[in-house]
Amino acid sequence: MLAVKIYEPGKAGVCEVGAPVCGADEVLVKIHYAGFCGSDLNTFRGANGMVSYPRIPGHEIGATIAEIGSGVPAGFTVGQSVTLNPYTNCGHCASCRRGRVNACENNETLGVQRDGAMKEFIAVPWKKVIPCDGVSLRDAALIEPMSVGFHAVDRGRVTDTDVVMVIGCGMVGLGAVVRAVLRGATVIAADLDDEKLALARKLGAAYTYNTASEWAGLPDPDVVIEAVGAVPTYQLAVNRVAFTGRIVCIGYAKSDVALPTGLFVKKELDIMGSRNANPSDFEAVVKYVRSHDVSQFVSGIIKPSEAQKALSDWAAAPGKVFRILVEF
Repeated sequence: MLAVKIYEPGKAGVCEVGAPVCGADEVLVKIHYAGFCGSDLNTFRGANGMVSYPRIPGHEIGATIAEIGSGVPAGFTVGQSVTLNPYTNCGHCASCRRGRVNACENNETLGVQRDGAMKEFIAVPWKKVIPCDGVSLRDAALIEPMSVGFHAVDRGRVTDTDVVMVIGCGMVGLGAVVRAVLRGATVIAADLDDEKLALARKLGAAYTYNTASEWAGLPDPDVVIEAVGAVPTYQLAVNRVAFTGRIVCIGYAKSDVALPTGLFVKKELDIMGSRNANPSDFEAVVKYVRSHDVSQFVSGIIKPSEAQKALSDWAAAPGKVFRILVEF
């Protein structure tokens, strides 16, 4: 069967791989759409330290069930629209013992630490299959990245009395904007790109802030969600968050960040990481996507044979892409 593979930094293409066999506790799904995300772009650029080569990418999936294993409980049907929870959890590390399986110490994400789902079929444990009845197959491929942003808002304990600043209005950041708005918070969307800020406004952000400009009298945020992973944006988060505020860190910084740690104490800040997403976050996104137009998040739909060009173009202008979907 056909698959997309990143062979080495700067080189991607299509290849033939063996068809999967559906195990007793597995579901075989037919992939219709698989999204290229920021981690895939970093893999292509040689900047993803968690990846070895060659690697089949893909963990943002719109699929249908093709076969159901004999040990799978009732509730799944052949032809049903689904997406996938692409993370593994070992069940015995400290995170798993506390029920926070999204942060499993031994996690292997599809397309990152192990080959992903950017191929015609994949067999996965039934517990990782998320029904998406009422969601188009294209939109199902947008659920996972939005769920990461939803999870960050949950980590930040956002309520309707909070002012929330989301730094970085890519796909994950916009997911955080959406969930903060749904919780009734006043949202400040921050980014370098005015087009992304305009979209954040459409999604309900009350204020926008281009981080290339001076801070212009906006309210100090009770919660800051950092969804970039850059030195300036982490420094912005600490400097701008209100006293006794919360900072939620999604972005992986590529280098050490020098921070004014005195403000940690002076402001009595809560600083926390946010990794991946929980089943409840996926469920919340499915509910949102059922009733909202998310077509604006799709920057392009390509054939598998166009992967090299799409990744090369994205690497040349990374700020202009939300999601590129590969259609099988």
